[in-house]
Amino acid sequence: MNFGTEALSKSSATKPWRTVGIWLILLITAIAISSQLLGSALTSSVSFTDNPESTQAQALIDELRGDVPDTEFVVITNDTLIADDPAYVAYVTDVQQTISALGPDVVLGVGSYLTSDGPVSDSGHAALLPVPIAGGNADIVAENTNLVNEAVSGIEESGGFQAVVAGPNSIANDMNRIAEEDLATGEMIGIGVALVVLVLVFGTVASGVVPIVLGVVSIAVAMGLAALVGQFFELSFFVTNMITMIGLAVGIDYSLFIVSRYREERSRGLDKIDAIIRSGATASRAVFFSGLTVVLALVGMFLLPNTIFRSLATGAILVVLVAVAASMTLLPAVLSLMGDKIDWLRIRRRGSLQSSGRFWDSVTRTVMGRPVISLVFSVTILLMAASSFMWINTGFAGVSTLPDEVESKQAFEVLESEFSGGLASPIEVVIQGGDIPSAVSVIEASVALDDRFGGSQLDPRSTEDLAILSVVLNGDVASVESIAAVEHLRADVVPTLSDSSTRVLVGGETAGTLDFLVQTDKYTPIVFAVVLGLSFVLLTVAFRSVVIPAKAIVMNLLSVAAAYGLVVAFFQTGAGPEWVKDIASALGFGQVDVIEDWIPLFLFSVLFGLSMDYHVFLLSRIKERFDITGDNSESVAYGLRTTGALITGAAVIMVAVFAGFAAGRLVTFQQMGFGLAVAVLLDATIVRTILVPASMKLLGSRNWYLPSWLEWIPNVSIEGTPRELPASETPDRELISV
Repeated sequence: MNFGTEALSKSSATKPWRTVGIWLILLITAIAISSQLLGSALTSSVSFTDNPESTQAQALIDELRGDVPDTEFVVITNDTLIADDPAYVAYVTDVQQTISALGPDVVLGVGSYLTSDGPVSDSGHAALLPVPIAGGNADIVAENTNLVNEAVSGIEESGGFQAVVAGPNSIANDMNRIAEEDLATGEMIGIGVALVVLVLVFGTVASGVVPIVLGVVSIAVAMGLAALVGQFFELSFFVTNMITMIGLAVGIDYSLFIVSRYREERSRGLDKIDAIIRSGATASRAVFFSGLTVVLALVGMFLLPNTIFRSLATGAILVVLVAVAASMTLLPAVLSLMGDKIDWLRIRRRGSLQSSGRFWDSVTRTVMGRPVISLVFSVTILLMAASSFMWINTGFAGVSTLPDEVESKQAFEVLESEFSGGLASPIEVVIQGGDIPSAVSVIEASVALDDRFGGSQLDPRSTEDLAILSVVLNGDVASVESIAAVEHLRADVVPTLSDSSTRVLVGGETAGTLDFLVQTDKYTPIVFAVVLGLSFVLLTVAFRSVVIPAKAIVMNLLSVAAAYGLVVAFFQTGAGPEWVKDIASALGFGQVDVIEDWIPLFLFSVLFGLSMDYHVFLLSRIKERFDITGDNSESVAYGLRTTGALITGAAVIMVAVFAGFAAGRLVTFQQMGFGLAVAVLLDATIVRTILVPASMKLLGSRNWYLPSWLEWIPNVSIEGTPRELPASETPDRELISV
């Protein structure tokens, strides 16, 4: 079955300027669309599509309160003066005037204890100034919050006074800013290391630059597509991080494999166009199937009814599809235009790392000579790495996990010590119908006896039919304790209400977090089943074997489990040995109570796709050789020998890209980048180098078993049409006898 990769390569190579021109138009258009529309396509909020309890509560809150502006708090402190001191009053007045001067388009007023609109701490040294933020949508509110922060930062902190801004928008702005800075850092690290690795693998500068250019083009075009998609569906701002990270990883890797195959075919004596066509019939086809496996693994995230997972999946799928398209069309055109100039600026004599093969021959001979020992050793290492996963606690990183120098964290710490940490984002208990006063009394009494809460207040706009009781949490609203407090209200307090006609819903930011956790736990097994099932079907069709996909799934699950365990050991407080914590501290990793709830499912989807990526490339070369020689052992050795350096180089590039994100300051990205990096590293070393050849040696020809009742499956020939075996490539009998 011809999937068109050969035809696409031929068409692009014979008409290169037309192909390059089309991609140039796409690139310019995508950049223009991104600059105009990407900002309006992204949001920092999380939306649910399955209407959980927090969403139902928010609908009733909006019905009662209407369009209530978001409120930030200016936290003013002085270690020596108290609020009724004239100097303190003068400073508060100056702060109010400075903020009010921003105008009604930015703020809707400034309250304080001077007008009975803001509280003073029990110590008298801290005061809160509530500032309602103007704006009709989240983007304007975020921008106006930044203006308030800038105005407050510009106030001179003389006489021991300090003024900082606390609130959900300030926290979100700081997280977005740090995320953008981390993204830029990750890009620089990833691209820099990728260039060095590519030049070393190919031995020439030009060969190293081309894959990076293809990766950058893929990212830019995908950003434009995301901006368009975001006009119809709400996308999380994390989508840009996802596009950049995955785009650098797969975009460079896909080009790496195709450029390598092109140079290999040229070294065999094929002319330029024929070498490009042959690469299209083999490496490009492997890229197509590899991209398809990644997409299928990512599709599972669409099953979760919330915007975070769907945004991450959208961004990753878009950039993978663009990278595949660029590899199969733009890259052949570039190779056609460059020809042998792809070897321009050679840094060492002809003969690249991937063609030497001596090291990989030695590794293969060792592993396949002792397959049982190799198998047991590799599985043991992976299971040991996975062991810490048993102690995983999932949740969300709140403001307390931000770097200490971030002002919103400093403001939160003052808020927590002098007032209540959850003052800016209280639990909102919505009570509808029945005996509302009785329900309010029961809830207030329960809250008063629990030190996790800092008090409650009935909304003055409450009616006889609908009331809102705001309950303040004492700590970080995203902490384990705060989430447990919401669970307590829902599971233990609300059911005790005697009036069955009273509807009680627990909403607010923390309740939304709890709903997210419950939702993720519910859908994770479903996603696993769908992704594993689709991957099994695809690999069965690709390799006409039921053993190959079954083994691939088991191996990938082992590497994913190992990544889970290492993330827990390195990041979660109280899990993992002390020497691991010492390494984590040296690397600058934050120690937190929980692993981000979306990380395990995210890692599974992305890693399963990327692991299958390498598996497809390796097995396609093994199958290509097996179809020629019919010898399983020699084919495995040949596959490892010809792809070992390439897969290692590709893995190093991916590890560098992901490590760049792990080097950031947000614990969320540290966990994500570290998890991806160690999984790819384990997969390219222990799994591909030891586990795959050992298992294939033990199974022998059974690797290619396909039941007779599945013979109807079309032969897609992912490895291309078998060619004549050159005399220089006769089977290595020493390896065959291993």
